[in-house]
This record gives sequence, structure tokens and C-alpha cells, in this order.
Amino acid sequence: MKKISDEIEGMNKIHNYDDFIETLLTAGFSMGGSNDEGIYTIINWAWNEQPTYETPVKWFTGDPITDPNAWISRVLEERNDITYGKLFFKKSGYLTKEWFPYFLAVRRGGVGFDEAHDNGLISHFAKRIYDIVSANETLAIEEIKRLGGFSRENKSGFDRALTELQMKLFISPCGRRYKVSRKGEEYGMASTMFCTTERFWGDEIFEKAANIKPDKAVEKIRGQILKLNPSAEDKKIKKFILG
Repeated sequence: MKKISDEIEGMNKIHNYDDFIETLLTAGFSMGGSNDEGIYTIINWAWNEQPTYETPVKWFTGDPITDPNAWISRVLEERNDITYGKLFFKKSGYLTKEWFPYFLAVRRGGVGFDEAHDNGLISHFAKRIYDIVSANETLAIEEIKRLGGFSRENKSGFDRALTELQMKLFISPCGRRYKVSRKGEEYGMASTMFCTTERFWGDEIFEKAANIKPDKAVEKIRGQILKLNPSAEDKKIKKFILG
């Protein structure tokens, strides 16, 4: 487990959802699970590990106050200043409104979707998904598959493309929705809803990103990573930032 700098140590003792949100807003970003990539995570133990301090926080209990897995739904449903998705190392993570423009400046560099596609930077499946999502305000993952004509045989390609679009900051999870019975009761597992990042954040974030030079953004993010984890390796830092 990576040592967190003394500057951040005090904010790393998480006992509930509110502690988590406060820490995330201070840190700016976090991996969604354990810190196996050696960058930074707020909950720095895996579901089958013990934390290094006494806390009621425990994975997969379903408790919205103390279960990190339940916090995902709360962030998606309750916050408009935090995004969650496949953001780092093709794995899940959190990114705040304050820091999103810096990652946007690096990963998109002012290039829109059509230009990225024309330059061969977007896969065929990713374009199919993006076109469907951008034509709607929000869509559940099952709706994207249906409208895009994705079959079971397309599952691996679909999953890769969905991750690709999140990593390149073109789409974002923007809520969850349950199926509703004829009686009006929710049932089953919740489906993740997706929208474009433009729709999720609005113009202000993109205007800010347009005024940030990519090299300056890299420098800024790198500095924050090293505050959070002075032991982070250069190779991992680069991959975390660039995607």
C-alpha cells in the first residue's frame, strides 16, 4: 500500500459517505477501488482487505452511509460536481469539477468528436455509441445497445468502446435508473445512464479547458498526484493523466 503524504494524511481517515465526499473534493480525483495502480485512492483497501484504521466503512453491505459501492449510486444521483466512470487505466474512478478541465485539456486538447473520428482516433463501435448518446439527453446502457443494434456477439467490442469514450472524456455516466413494474414499483438492478460530457458539465467547463495548455495541465495534475502520493512512479503518473 502506498504511503500518503503528511499533508494529506489527516483527510484519509474515512468513516462515512460525507467524509469520502469531503476528501474527494480536496483531492480532486481518486481511483474507484484499491490503489493497485500506485497512484491514489481514498478507500485504499480492497473488498477482501482490512483497513489500516478503525472504521465502519465496509464494501458490499448495501449501506448508503458506509458502503463504498453504494456511494457510486449516490454520487451519480446526488452530485453535479463529481463525475464517476472508467476514467483511469480503463478502470473506474472519480473526478471533480475543479480538476475535470485539466484532464479535458490533456485528453481532448480542444478536439471535438467529429475531428477525432476523422483523424482515426475513434473506433467504429465508439462512433455508433456516441452518435446514439449525443442524439438523446440520457440513455440507459440497455437502450444504447438496442438503438445501436448491438448483439450479444458484440459484447466485448461494445464494452471496449464504452470504456474508450469515457477515457477520452466524450461520454459520462450521469445517473442510474431502475426498471418499473406495472404497479409503479422499482425492481431489479439499476442501469447506468449515459450522456455526453458536454451535457453533463455544460459550457463553462469546456471554456475553461480551452484556456489551459495541455503541458501546463499535465504539470498541474502531476503536482497534485505527488502531493497525494509522493511514491507514485513516473510511468504510472503519465498513463494516469494521458489515459
